[in-house]
Amino acid sequence: MAKAGQGARKARIVVIGGGTGLSVMLRGLKQKPLDITAIVTVADDGGSSGILRSELQMPPPGDIRNVLTALADTEPLLADMLSYRFMGGAGLAGHSLGNLILAAMTDISGDFVAGVRELSRVLAVRGRVLPAANQAILLKAEMEDGSIVEGESQIPKSGLAIRRVFIEPADVEPLEEAVEAIAEADAILIGPGSLYTSIMPNLLVPKLAEAILNAQAVKIFVCNVMTQPGETDNYSVGDHLHAIHAHIGHHLFDYVIVNNGEIPPQVHSMYAEQGSAAVHLDLDEVERRGYKVIADRLVLFRTYLRHDAAKLSEHIYQLVEDWMLRKE
Repeated sequence: MAKAGQGARKARIVVIGGGTGLSVMLRGLKQKPLDITAIVTVADDGGSSGILRSELQMPPPGDIRNVLTALADTEPLLADMLSYRFMGGAGLAGHSLGNLILAAMTDISGDFVAGVRELSRVLAVRGRVLPAANQAILLKAEMEDGSIVEGESQIPKSGLAIRRVFIEPADVEPLEEAVEAIAEADAILIGPGSLYTSIMPNLLVPKLAEAILNAQAVKIFVCNVMTQPGETDNYSVGDHLHAIHAHIGHHLFDYVIVNNGEIPPQVHSMYAEQGSAAVHLDLDEVERRGYKVIADRLVLFRTYLRHDAAKLSEHIYQLVEDWMLRKE
């Protein structure tokens, strides 16, 4: 792939997921000469998104809002405004302004996807942001005792290990633009994000998973740094990959990007109080299954542990660049 400025087209990368981790990574990727399409989960049913989903019969806007803000080429004050959450007011408390704007745009345009597209234009978003489907998806989980828990927000609260997750409607149609973006992609990137409640809902949309499998792209999984209580307790990197394989029935990724940097003891202790621990890299097992592993110190700690967006995006860009050169 020719470097930026040499006249070659930008590599097309499709990023799939939801949640905070995805937004952090996109802030780094938008600085690279890449043609980005983000496909975002519509299974959220908690907080402001859940209320708007229920009352207005629209897809949940929260994850979409976060991704739009991450990719927007706007003043920091506008990004802060979109993320602003009302603390009081009858009917307003708990809602973020960005969610309300997306609800308004949906009403004005008559369609959630059109509303997202128009807001993307207003915010000068670098790339495209697409919901996985033009309707909300209900996520359900079968727990280790056979019980069924309904709702993305409720699954981690059950106190039981997750056996599998599934969606309703099971035959939900993905957005046609999302399927086309995957088919045309040079690279497909999944994660980081909540394994069962942010990543799986996208992969369980039948035609999306099929499109990923058939795509002639390099496929990359970015593993979470920490386990998530009630969702991936005691999971290793290999356990994350095994869970995806078990749900999809196929070996999906060429590369796995993982953190191998040490986490300070005081940070470990803080997360341990919440029931979270560093995801163990079981390197031999992961490589035995045919995945190529890229391990580096990829975390930053401020108030919370986050991926180092600049370093992570550099690894991703290098992988995509190498892949494009091999295709030429």
